[in-house]
Amino acid sequence: MPPVDEARRCCVTVADDAFPPLGDPVQLQQVALNLVMNGIEAMSSVRKRARELVITTGNIDPDQVQVTVEDSGVGLDPNKIQTILDPFYTTKPGGMGMGLSISRSILQAHEGRLWATAKDGPGTTFYFTLPKYDGEESNAGLAGV
Repeated sequence: MPPVDEARRCCVTVADDAFPPLGDPVQLQQVALNLVMNGIEAMSSVRKRARELVITTGNIDPDQVQVTVEDSGVGLDPNKIQTILDPFYTTKPGGMGMGLSISRSILQAHEGRLWATAKDGPGTTFYFTLPKYDGEESNAGLAGV
């Protein structure tokens, strides 16, 4: 089943209580899209339990916004969680292993951070943080998303 069709079968919840992050909207959308597509692909083989993709946003301190993308897919080996962001590391047949590495680089360039945790049950949770947009553009080309 194509990933877009798969997305229609997932539960997606977006909370919008956070301040907007500071950054290039196109690049940050690419990060979010990569994490969402990875979650959808991780759930594509799940048949006998609920498939849920939950996206949440929140302010973790006065200057930081955190986005969480949580799936109920096959999950990741907790012993390999540190390597999934490395270039060319992939868990997908035919995968290039560049999506998470590029996402991490984009976030680091925006003074943010990307990491993942294995869930106690099925699935994985990805987190990323970014500086909060305060209404003033301190860097050319950056704006609140």
